[in-house]
Amino acid sequence: MAHQWLHLCICLQIPGLCTNLLLSQTPEHILAQTNNKTEIHCKLRKEHAGVYWYRWSQERQKFQFLIFSNSLGKAMYGTNISQDKFSVHGVSSHTSYSLHISHLHASDNGTYYCSVSQSSQLLLGSGTQLGVVDVLPLPLKTTQAPVSKKNVRCITKRKTTSKKGVCSPLIWVPLTASVLILLLSLVPTAHRLHPLRRRLWLRIHRQ
Repeated sequence: MAHQWLHLCICLQIPGLCTNLLLSQTPEHILAQTNNKTEIHCKLRKEHAGVYWYRWSQERQKFQFLIFSNSLGKAMYGTNISQDKFSVHGVSSHTSYSLHISHLHASDNGTYYCSVSQSSQLLLGSGTQLGVVDVLPLPLKTTQAPVSKKNVRCITKRKTTSKKGVCSPLIWVPLTASVLILLLSLVPTAHRLHPLRRRLWLRIHRQ
């Protein structure tokens, strides 16, 4: 066990040294509210005898053993670790475990690691950074810029103008009057041509 702790100390001095492909830990970051609960997931590439959970506190510069859960579901807790606060849940395949943390408090802030023992070493996951706050920040709302009244009036005016350009009586009335005047002017001309047509008809029949 002393060799395992020595290896963990080396890992803490060089972040990322012990992360490996055998462990997949999610999520990377958690922001939770005081007195609520949260959970951290750890997936193994192959079966192991059990999973260890540790917490690194940057503020206190302390690496703390929390809980060990074996494949049979039995748990062993670290010193001064409350069983009501921490619990581990696994699946029947023994390749997926989740750490449940309840009654969250500011003292729970830190980076949590799941780990497995292999060749007298503890292989760590990528880590999950937990932050506990009294009030969660409000989500950012995406709002659309309001359309100015000038633009609305301009669009409405354009639509109205386009309709008037097709159906407005201001265009059809003068056009109809022009057609009527043209027809009336042709009536005297037709009346004058009528005697001329009759004379031509009589000459043709006399011949």
